[in-house]
Amino acid sequence: MSLEDPFFVVRGEVQKAVNTARGLYQRWCELLQEGAAVGREELDWTTNELRNGLRSIEWDLEDLEETIDILGPGIVEANPGKFKLPVGDLQERKVFVERMREAVQEMKDHMVSPTAIAFMERNNREVPAGRPATQKPPSDLLDASAVSATSRYIEEQQATQQVGMDHTQSRMDGVLRKMAKVSHMTSDRRQWCAIVVLLGVLLLVLVLLFSL
Repeated sequence: MSLEDPFFVVRGEVQKAVNTARGLYQRWCELLQEGAAVGREELDWTTNELRNGLRSIEWDLEDLEETIDILGPGIVEANPGKFKLPVGDLQERKVFVERMREAVQEMKDHMVSPTAIAFMERNNREVPAGRPATQKPPSDLLDASAVSATSRYIEEQQATQQVGMDHTQSRMDGVLRKMAKVSHMTSDRRQWCAIVVLLGVLLLVLVLLFSL
């Protein structure tokens, strides 16, 4: 297998990201089991980090699927000496993507389960353990709640936007790498068709980048 194959680069990043997400997911599960002893700030941070991490992994898996499509059976069979793909290699790549996708989906399903949602809503309403419950006028409580909710919303939006920009840049780099690989194809007709398709994808990525 050629060392320039982008699949292995992205696969390594995905595997590390999934391992990191599993660590966050384990801590998130522990926080759910701790009940009233959970600190609101830690729970919110862990939840946001895990949610953003899973979203980023899903985007990377889409990139891996695109590399598999680029090296589809038709292209590989037409250029066996150029790609040097072992028998069954494409199937192994598909199995890896599906396995990672199932791991991500399992964590996402737990995060949106009724039990988890009910716990987080209850935790948001309760006063954190160890903090004295001082009496405040209703207007002060409403103002503080509004400011806190607005701050959390802004932070989540900024984090989501940053993840989207990073993913868009990653997709652009991936398209450029694929265009470089396509330039070495032996069939002129296939080469120009692939270039046209990739240019269309690159244009779409640029539009998404500037619309963020």
